[in-house]
Amino acid sequence: MSMMGGTPQEHGEKIADYATYQGAQQAVSQLVQGDIPARDIAIVGHGLRSVEAVTGRLGYAAAARSGAINGVLLGLLFSAIFVLGTPGAAIQLFAGVMLVGIAIGMLLSLVTYAVLRRRRDYTSVTQVLADRYEVTVLPRSIHRAREIVGRVVAAAPAPAVAPVDLTTPPQYGERIDPAPAGAPAARPAPGPDAPASGEPAPGPSAPETRTPDSAAP
Repeated sequence: MSMMGGTPQEHGEKIADYATYQGAQQAVSQLVQGDIPARDIAIVGHGLRSVEAVTGRLGYAAAARSGAINGVLLGLLFSAIFVLGTPGAAIQLFAGVMLVGIAIGMLLSLVTYAVLRRRRDYTSVTQVLADRYEVTVLPRSIHRAREIVGRVVAAAPAPAVAPVDLTTPPQYGERIDPAPAGAPAARPAPGPDAPASGEPAPGPSAPETRTPDSAAP
């Protein structure tokens, strides 16, 4: 959980840079598991921007629905107070208090929408994003933190490259990358006249020569 507001007392040194907030969170988790004091760690966002995503249109029906949801919470609060005050109360009174809370929530939401609908007639969700996120650590823990981050980066597995199957012809539009340098060339499958393993391959037969003695009379 993060809290907004306040100014850090000390500034740390950058040990890692991430493009997403989730990556910075994972790095902080590794540091905390490595016994780095949590107060020495900070996530610093650069290039902050506010993004407001519109989620829907706000009308009287949507305002009433939102008010009813808030009214349920209000009714539960009133019902809890009522039940604690009178333990022997009937269930009908509990349901009645719930309905009153829902009605109050809907009424307040409708009144608020009627006042503000000319300025805002839609619902939205606002997020604060950054171009990059730095994980910083105070100088007293910087060496230990760099060791932990270095081990995490070294332990990350490299992405595996799928081998290319050259036994089947490629389809139209499919790209086949050439074999990497140093890789042995693929040998064709042996035919029926291929020599057995361990025997030398037969070379081209030399032309037959005839001597004068062997000539016919």
